[in-house]
Amino acid sequence: MSAYGEPLRRANEALGGRIALSLLSKGYKTAVYAPSADDAARAALDLIPDGSSVGIPGSVTVRELGLPELLAEKKCRVFHHWDPALAPEDRPARLLEENSADWFVTSSNAITIDGRMVNIDGTGNRVACMSWGTGRILFIVGLNKVASDLEGAISRARNRATPPNSVRTGLGSPCVKTGHCVNCDSPERACRVISIIERVPFGREAHVILVGERLGY
Repeated sequence: MSAYGEPLRRANEALGGRIALSLLSKGYKTAVYAPSADDAARAALDLIPDGSSVGIPGSVTVRELGLPELLAEKKCRVFHHWDPALAPEDRPARLLEENSADWFVTSSNAITIDGRMVNIDGTGNRVACMSWGTGRILFIVGLNKVASDLEGAISRARNRATPPNSVRTGLGSPCVKTGHCVNCDSPERACRVISIIERVPFGREAHVILVGERLGY
């Protein structure tokens, strides 16, 4: 690491540590800071036991870490509706398998310094399992998704996360062309369900890995 990178490393470590303490105070069982993507992947693999069933929604972050493949190497049963071999008629059943797995591994569109998470869905499967599901949940969140307050987190989810996700999924909403939210009435609008997690929902075991690298949208 160059001399110029060291101040950023130290600042990220301080920020990650502060957010982790906020999350622990809100009922998360574990909240840790991982300096790199490799560290985050190892932390996730250490947390999820061999042979577990794992649901993975449409998370770019989780795939950037290579977790679907790494979990399969641990003999985990990985359910994800992005599977290119999945027939369209089998997709609804796969979504239910994701949400009923032993673990649900996802990211967040935004997180505040005081530990609140904001997410926007088009279908709602991801935010539904974040708030209610049968298994444990693991959030893996890059520090690029940090906002200072709730208003900033909602803005980030709309303006930074949703446009590239709309491009990725082939939608034709206006944000694909503008690169930012215009609060459209398009039938292909991806912003349909907004979730704000203030604290861990009753009955859930939730974990967070904060990562000192840019991950996902």
